[in-house]
Amino acid sequence: MHQLVDEALRQLNRVILDKPREIQLALACVLARGHLLLNDLPGVGKSTLAQALADTLGLSHQRVQFTSDMLPADLVGVSIFDQQTQQFVFHPGPVFNQVVLADEINRASPKTQSALLEAMAENQVSMDGNTYGLPTPFFVIASQNPMDQAGTFPLPESQLDRFMVRLSLGYPNPQAELTMLAQSDSGANTRSQQAMDVQQLVELQALVDRIQVSEPVLRYIVALANASRNNQSCYPLSPRASKALLACTKAWAFIQQREFATADDVQAVFEAVAQHRLTGLQPQTQANSAINLLSKVDPLQ
Repeated sequence: MHQLVDEALRQLNRVILDKPREIQLALACVLARGHLLLNDLPGVGKSTLAQALADTLGLSHQRVQFTSDMLPADLVGVSIFDQQTQQFVFHPGPVFNQVVLADEINRASPKTQSALLEAMAENQVSMDGNTYGLPTPFFVIASQNPMDQAGTFPLPESQLDRFMVRLSLGYPNPQAELTMLAQSDSGANTRSQQAMDVQQLVELQALVDRIQVSEPVLRYIVALANASRNNQSCYPLSPRASKALLACTKAWAFIQQREFATADDVQAVFEAVAQHRLTGLQPQTQANSAINLLSKVDPLQ
């Protein structure tokens, strides 16, 4: 099954140049059944990566452009009265796809942002007293612009905590940007191709679940969480964050083609899993805080 992962990585690296680590983290998030938040400046490839992930994994998907006047019903769906049957008929919205590409999520109002919360937490939505299940697997891949950009609304802490991983792509290096321009100028097809189907993805997720994690590694995860709770300069990591860190650690070990996880795997994913949960801080300070926590906790203790 590892050849499926290798092919998925190859396809994604064709689309997003010179970002192998970020691509591996994004794929690890999906294999760990997590939701992904892409935080960066406009135009650096957030939406492109989200689209490429959906295409590569062979999942049904729909892109939703979040705007300030967007309503929750635009995302979840709406019930319309059918005169023939004299009943209200529910018309599902974009959230009823296996992948929801939430573009510029922080341009929508908090009310609309919160409409995603139940879907992300419970894989279901409620409308007019009825509960509707969502497809399996179900992922939200959201992009957002930095808080200092005009027209943005900060995501509530409860929703931030539902995202397993937050990534920033940053600018490409000059050679990668030159290659990108050459491909664009020549009209080359750089869209990713499907590397697996839904059943194969589910099987990969089951293999990730079986990755062995020793007690010392579990203790290391707990120690990192406790260190954040003793740090007055950041918001403490919740037990949900610890579970997310464990799941992402196992997925990272699987991508490295190992059947067991190590402390190195925890360190490899910790910043991406923890930085957005250390709320109340600016993004750069969050990253520094995550790095500081790693430096303070001995994995061998």
